[in-house]
Amino acid sequence: MSPWPPSGAGVRAAGRRGAGAPPAEGCRQLIQRTVAVPITELEAADGVAWLRLNRPEALNALNRELTAALEQELERVATMDEVRVLVVAGRGRAFCAGNDIKEMQTVTGDEAAALARRQAALMHRFSTLPQVTVAAVDGWALGGGLMLAAAQDLRVASDRARFGLPEVTLGFNPGYGIARLFDVVAGGHARDLLLTGRTIHATEALRMGLVNRVVAPPTLEASVATFAAEIARSPRGGLAATKEIVAAIRAGARGREAEGYGDALRTSAEARERIREFASRRRR
Repeated sequence: MSPWPPSGAGVRAAGRRGAGAPPAEGCRQLIQRTVAVPITELEAADGVAWLRLNRPEALNALNRELTAALEQELERVATMDEVRVLVVAGRGRAFCAGNDIKEMQTVTGDEAAALARRQAALMHRFSTLPQVTVAAVDGWALGGGLMLAAAQDLRVASDRARFGLPEVTLGFNPGYGIARLFDVVAGGHARDLLLTGRTIHATEALRMGLVNRVVAPPTLEASVATFAAEIARSPRGGLAATKEIVAAIRAGARGREAEGYGDALRTSAEARERIREFASRRRR
């Protein structure tokens, strides 16, 4: 997180008070509140968890600290047996503006590569969660932010969302997520984003297949909440098994559908009960 205060105003204020003078009570409370603000927020209710990036002053840019916080939050989510859907969102006017440019200016090439590998593992971790993951995209989703959205199973965007991969215009390639991008959108569209570096509107992202739905900005959170609740009504076992099969197919495996189907009917009482309920409704 950026140091507070970023302009050095606090240093100048301390100088006016005198080098040895303690900070005023109001100033001390403000500092404490600022330091205590979490860089991520995680809350869960009724089978749905919301994970929010909380660096609005930096457009939720991914730095080492935010990367570490997201790693920790995903491990927490993985243990939440009652949660069937995870929604990923950003505070403020951006979903995520990509990797932190300020931090990029200070790292060596080796450090940059190590961080990119770590962030690639973070993006992959979403696919191995038992929960269905949904990106709620409002505002900017650039570079690593676009890749973060693409790492989710589903994506809902407001019509003020903007997507792009500007890395090529800066002289380098995206550090992670290219294979996943080709999985989400057709090859021609992926190459368009990668090689032009242009920024696209949410409606074009919808036409590409990069997002699944576009809604008005004021309704984004409510629309995603309704969407997530619909998904969460399905049994957790079926959702997790389907995600696992999709991941296996992406990795080159074939034929797991039959095994997963059989496993559910062998071990899931909830699946059996829902089959009975469905059959009963059809007989009426």
